[in-house]
Amino acid sequence: MKLKVKDVNLSTGGPLVAIINEEDAESLGLRALDRIKIRRLRTWREINAVVDISSKGINKGEIGLFEEVLKALDLEEGVNVEVVLADRPKSVDYIKKKLIGKELAKNEIMAIITDLMINNLSEVELTYFVSGCYVNGLTLKESAFLTEAIVENGEKLNLSKRIILDKHSIGGVAGNRTTMVVVPIIAAAGYTIPKTSSRAITSAAGTADTFEILAPVALTVEKIKEVVEKTNGCIAWGGAMNLAGADDKLIKIRHPLRLDPEGMLLASILAKKKAVGATHVIIDIPYGKSVKVKTKAEGARLGKKFIDLGKLLNIKVKVVLTDGSQPIGNGIGPLFEAKDVISVLTGGGPTDLRRKSVMLATEMLKMVGVRNAHLEVLDVLNSGRAYEKLIEIIKAQGGRKHIKFPKPKHCFPIMAKKAGVVKEIDNNKINKIARIAGSPFDKTAGVYLMVKRGAKINKEDVLFNIYSKNKKKLEDAIKAAEEMQPIVY
Repeated sequence: MKLKVKDVNLSTGGPLVAIINEEDAESLGLRALDRIKIRRLRTWREINAVVDISSKGINKGEIGLFEEVLKALDLEEGVNVEVVLADRPKSVDYIKKKLIGKELAKNEIMAIITDLMINNLSEVELTYFVSGCYVNGLTLKESAFLTEAIVENGEKLNLSKRIILDKHSIGGVAGNRTTMVVVPIIAAAGYTIPKTSSRAITSAAGTADTFEILAPVALTVEKIKEVVEKTNGCIAWGGAMNLAGADDKLIKIRHPLRLDPEGMLLASILAKKKAVGATHVIIDIPYGKSVKVKTKAEGARLGKKFIDLGKLLNIKVKVVLTDGSQPIGNGIGPLFEAKDVISVLTGGGPTDLRRKSVMLATEMLKMVGVRNAHLEVLDVLNSGRAYEKLIEIIKAQGGRKHIKFPKPKHCFPIMAKKAGVVKEIDNNKINKIARIAGSPFDKTAGVYLMVKRGAKINKEDVLFNIYSKNKKKLEDAIKAAEEMQPIVY
């Protein structure tokens, strides 16, 4: 059937979608979510797309195309295309297999991820895949197959290094910008550490949001390679490149319902490490009631799975279980977290951020056989070599040699209503208050803690300051702080 193209001026962000009038759909024997082959006349270029059926907006004889389809076939509105019924991908059968609780083979997982990357699966089908993994779980072998499929279907950072170090934190702890301290320490010690990091999803800032205060983070794979070969390290935003791109698409599907299948989480993290060629990876698993992992026992169980999966992938993995009962550092939000990092690297800074960063860097050097690793880390940090290395990385990524921080516009102190001792600081609540104030999109928005757990306080002592460039957002954050009471004393 020949149909005239109509540009619906919509984008899916991935899956290839076409809309057909219900009369034409009936003639072709189509139902919603069936596949059609769209063929551009004369050139005979063709793609498969998922069908949506409409009784309004798309006339008989027309086909409404989303931007991804128009771009793939280089089509303009008004031209004719040929449309025929197409078979659904075999990967849909594999998704159904997982949904009913059966184990998937390597080729079946590869087919699903390959179709995901060429936009050959609808969001509904992908949601069923995530749901199947969530309900029925993934075996360790399936997680390994998924990791390899994600890496195979993305770009890879090919560095000619025998040892490549990397790190990851499971997350949930407010602040916790250890990566920005550890990377320059490891790089200054002479080891390669190409660190790709995420932006915030539910936290006040991700490492990428914070480092963006100092230098560009949206780097190409080629640029990352250039920076790493010049400086030994980098701190880049993983979402700007196609390293483990399939994982980013799966995260997009998982996010709305906060579905986080454990086997998929393992694959998600180690795929990014394998894509940069990591040989030695340290996994930081914070535990506490206001972070993702609630107990030490739960953290140990998860840690063992990382180690076992690492063996299947030929990556040496070390797990450290850390205290996640309160924020690390004082600053929550890009500006204040960056200031904490610079302070640590120049001899000051929050002692908990310094202590944890030194511990992680020490464990990483121990993994590669460095003797007196703790003394080596302290020497690199205290001598200023780590700070010099950070400046070198900043310059290589396109930042300025002389750091100049933006200034927050509005500030409001939250004060203690009585005397007491700080018993608890809730990570989730602190992150929410900082986000309400505008973080991470407003780089100068956030929270700066003036107390830590165990601190003695008097009535009207400042517990934390809230910052924002937007007065209304500041007012909303103040109200949220009063309602949430993130600090218990």
